[in-house]
Amino acid sequence: MGSVIDLIEAVAEPLVDAFRRPITYLRVSVTDRCNLRCVYCMPEAGLPWIPKPEILSYEEIATIVRAAAGIGVRSIRLTGGEPLIRRDLERLVALIAAIPGIDDIALSTNGLLLADLAPRLAAAGLRRVNVSLDTLHDDRFTAIARRSGLARVLAGIDAAIENGLGPVKINCVVMRGANDDELEAFAQMTRERPVHIRFIEVMPVTDNVDLQRDAWVSSDEVLARLGALGDLHSVPNPHGNGPARTFAYDGVPGTVGVISPLAHDYCETCNRVRLSADGRLKLCLFGDHLIDLRTPLRAGGGEAAITELFRASMHVKPERHFLELGQTASAMRAFSEIGG
Repeated sequence: MGSVIDLIEAVAEPLVDAFRRPITYLRVSVTDRCNLRCVYCMPEAGLPWIPKPEILSYEEIATIVRAAAGIGVRSIRLTGGEPLIRRDLERLVALIAAIPGIDDIALSTNGLLLADLAPRLAAAGLRRVNVSLDTLHDDRFTAIARRSGLARVLAGIDAAIENGLGPVKINCVVMRGANDDELEAFAQMTRERPVHIRFIEVMPVTDNVDLQRDAWVSSDEVLARLGALGDLHSVPNPHGNGPARTFAYDGVPGTVGVISPLAHDYCETCNRVRLSADGRLKLCLFGDHLIDLRTPLRAGGGEAAITELFRASMHVKPERHFLELGQTASAMRAFSEIGG
């Protein structure tokens, strides 16, 4: 007798978009709120937050994930805003871990609350984490995030490693004149610890277009500087679905990589869609293609209705984004959405 996953796949055709890209990865935002105010992500005063009644419950998220799993989605990433500020997140992790067909649950976080929560999340079924960290200097951390907390983030990374939430990936947004002189220090971390640093090109969002235009550092420049530190060779992306190009120095436990939405877009390999905290399916990070799942779900449509909406959405998922240097991306709420 075949496994449960084999039976699921035999019943339902997997999800494929109009450009024949299999969709196997769903990013789930559990909140739009964040406890940092990073200069490249959102204004210091915050954003117009989604009213609480419009936020999906954990049970509603689980229903949507079950529908997605039934048509080939295998990987889930929990995001925000900052997902760890939503209470009892381990309960959602456990609900998703129990869904047949889901074989990977990851988390993107700024790490401020990770040290305390890592043991519970790992016990509930979380597999791995990505931690956003843009500097190794305390004063710079406060300047970039507009909040303090570097020591707490570093403790969160330690806790993730100790609790087996690996490979632990660290996402660093590179900004000229702000932290680009720390590339070598981050690369050194991969020689000493099993961490995987990914340097991300800063992207234009509504409130940072001027900053992005002036601070942008291309991934090609980043790789040239990393290569000057020693021989780099291309290696497979550590477990996950991210868009990074990944490299390593000989004989080291970690890797370095670059994510380059502008210099080298990765749209041809896109395998993902995103679920917003208020239940809208977003088909491209940089686009306005949004499908309302919350309304039919709360109207009693159940998994069957959600499955049909997933399938219908594939007809409008775009082939690629048209993001350009110095031009804002529409409908973006949180920079953390890019990491894989």
